[in-house]
Amino acid sequence: MNDVAGGGSDGALWSYYGMQKKSSESAILVAPQGLNNGWANSGGEDIAFVDAMVKTIESDLCVNTAQRFATGFSYGGSMSFSIACSRAKDFRAVAVISGGQLSGCDGGNDPIAYLGIHGISDGTLNIGGGRTLRDRFVRNNGCTSTNPREPSAGSKTHVKTSYTACKSGYPVTWLAFDGGHAPAPVDGGGDSGARSYTPDEIWGFFNQFT
Repeated sequence: MNDVAGGGSDGALWSYYGMQKKSSESAILVAPQGLNNGWANSGGEDIAFVDAMVKTIESDLCVNTAQRFATGFSYGGSMSFSIACSRAKDFRAVAVISGGQLSGCDGGNDPIAYLGIHGISDGTLNIGGGRTLRDRFVRNNGCTSTNPREPSAGSKTHVKTSYTACKSGYPVTWLAFDGGHAPAPVDGGGDSGARSYTPDEIWGFFNQFT
């Protein structure tokens, strides 16, 4: 949670995955700490934590409950997917960065706006798993199924695909990049929250619902 809130070595430019800077202090941003530094969601304990966290925050702050969003990288991305599965009626959209099937999927039949970001050479959570997560919401959201183009290895680029014919208000976007297990890829190579395009992509995806 400290790295998410503080932005790590990139500081304020990458704080909350760049959302603090992009929102210009217009959003309530929360970086929770997973049990044992992870989000295994054993027995649904982390979803219960999310429910309690939402209740606590909204009892103290003025929150637009139609604009709750979740994002995260790796374990956090997997937890964001779990939220999409079990709390699609409570959260407006999720952005799953390099996620996998780590935190379960209770329910998983309701539509929710879904942005998936994944590296083609991810050696920690294979991109095939990321595609499987994505395809669940391609189906749930009624989008036309397709195998979107992805960048070639060595190109040091990314390819963004917006699925077509999705239910109104429930878009699915897939962004594949030439790289490994990284939250902040940079075209041309590298991983830097200060220089990555991911904050723009996530903020743009979420902001369409405001």
